[in-house]
Amino acid sequence: MYVLIATQVAFCFFVLFLAGLFSTTLNRLSKRPLGFSPARVLTLETTARQAQSPVVWEQLADQLRATQGVESVALSRWPLLKGITTNGFVSVNGAPPGPVLAYFLNVSPGWLGTMKLSLLDGRDLGPNDVAPGYALVNEAFARQYFEGENPVGKTFSRTNGSFQVVGLVKDAPYRNLREPTLPFAYVPLRTVDSAGALEPMRNSTFVVRTTREDAAALAPVLRAALMRARPDFRVSDLRTQQALVDAQTVRERLLAMLAAFFAAVAVLLAAIGLYGVLDYSVLQRRREIGIRLAIGSQGSGIARLVAGEALAAVVVGSAVGLGLGLASGYYIGMLAVPMLAILGSSVVAALAPVLRAIRIDPIAMLRAE
Repeated sequence: MYVLIATQVAFCFFVLFLAGLFSTTLNRLSKRPLGFSPARVLTLETTARQAQSPVVWEQLADQLRATQGVESVALSRWPLLKGITTNGFVSVNGAPPGPVLAYFLNVSPGWLGTMKLSLLDGRDLGPNDVAPGYALVNEAFARQYFEGENPVGKTFSRTNGSFQVVGLVKDAPYRNLREPTLPFAYVPLRTVDSAGALEPMRNSTFVVRTTREDAAALAPVLRAALMRARPDFRVSDLRTQQALVDAQTVRERLLAMLAAFFAAVAVLLAAIGLYGVLDYSVLQRRREIGIRLAIGSQGSGIARLVAGEALAAVVVGSAVGLGLGLASGYYIGMLAVPMLAILGSSVVAALAPVLRAIRIDPIAMLRAE
């Protein structure tokens, strides 16, 4: 019987440990510094029926800026944390391309300000900058390719041309929150071909910072304004930047909720099981307890008699669970919560049977015998 209690406690400890692990992961992802401000930002991923010059896209951005409730508008090929990427190997100082991929995002002038992404040194992209030609790079890019030196004024190359670094930007997550910060370059939205002509674009994203706390309330207004200006443009996806951030932790949030639910059920079942065992033990040992009380046994002695073996089984089960947790390599601080939860529920479960045993009337018990 007590072996079963120990096994149940060990399993309960394991479930509680998993719940704590998932909750910790969710907390770390939720509190990861973004480097930009997602609040009050809408992203309108837009597709044109036919590819249009970047100039046309910029004219549409100007029209959206005139909408009431809009603070600023910029363009990017896709939103941050959308999961879409483009990358390539780069070379510095004429050396062969390195083995580490660099990641790229085409953005318009003012995109940094709209996203409130800090420019640490240098300047922002200008209206006449094109790609290839100029770029902003993040701190991870500077560490990876320029040995941590200030990259402003330096150049790098990739297959489609050479870029001069005009600004250093604060690190920000690109694809998702789970991976470390990637070497990242922001290049102009205006891209030219080998002849120097602007390349048309069929897809781009309007990044709109609103003056309203509830940015989503402005979504239908912006969609309608875009359709009025260019009926051949279609908004394929419209979300707040905060929604894109929150989507990064959906899996962890669901796992944490499920683990917490099953952990609560496991603790409840363990407590009910322990209570049942102790209550049955008191019922079976009433005569023994009555005799001990009649000859002068103290309440503490009766409590040890009733609950000692069961609580010892709880301790053994907890020790097994603790050993499994330590073997997994996680900090002991994460194991304190399941340990305290199990011991606390065990004490509560044992309280009623122990009190019942202590309150047995030895005279009435012996007369009944």
